[in-house]
Amino acid sequence: MVEVHKIVVGPVDNNVFTIRCRETGEAVLLDAANEHDKLLELCESLGVRTVLETHGHWDHIQAVPAIRDAGYEVGVTAADAAMLPSYDYILDDDTVIEIGRLRIHTHLTPGHTPGSISFSVEDTPLLFTGDTLFPGGPGNTSYEGGDFPTILRSIEDRMFRVFDPDTIVLPGHGDDTTIGNELPHLDEWAARGW
Repeated sequence: MVEVHKIVVGPVDNNVFTIRCRETGEAVLLDAANEHDKLLELCESLGVRTVLETHGHWDHIQAVPAIRDAGYEVGVTAADAAMLPSYDYILDDDTVIEIGRLRIHTHLTPGHTPGSISFSVEDTPLLFTGDTLFPGGPGNTSYEGGDFPTILRSIEDRMFRVFDPDTIVLPGHGDDTTIGNELPHLDEWAARGW
C-alpha cells in the first residue's frame, strides 16, 4: 500500500521523503529542501500531489519557490509560515491528509522551531520527524525560535507516549532509528540539556 522514497540533497545532507500510495500512484513530498531539479523530477515520476514542510528552516525550504512555480502546492504550519518565501496552505495539528488511499496524520511537535510538525502514516510503523527527533536525541534548539524544554515535551508527549517501540523514525537528516531505540534515553537528554 505505501512506498517511501528518500533522496539526500543540499549542503547539509537533507533527507527528502516521498510517501506514495501504491494503489493510486499518488504521492506527497516532505520538505522541498534543495536541488529543485532533482525534486521536480521526483515529483513528476512519483505522482506527487502536494508538498508538506516539517518546519521553516532555510535548509528545508530552498526549493519551495521552484516547486511552487512548477504548480505544486506547499503546506506549512502557521507558526513557521513566515519563514518561507511563499506557501499555499496551513498545516494544522491532529488532522488527516489523504493521498490516494493513504491517510497521513499531522502531529505538531514544536521545539526545534515554534511550528515544527511530524507526520505518521496510518496502519504503518512510519513516523517522519523532521528535525525534532534523531538517532541520539532531539534536534538543535540553539537557533532563533528553538526551545529545549519544548522539544523534550514534544518528543515525550507526542511521540514516546503515542507510538509503539517498533515505530520507525525517519528524520530530516541522517539515519533512521526507532522509538524503542530512543525512548530509554529521554532522562539522559534532559540531564545533558541538548
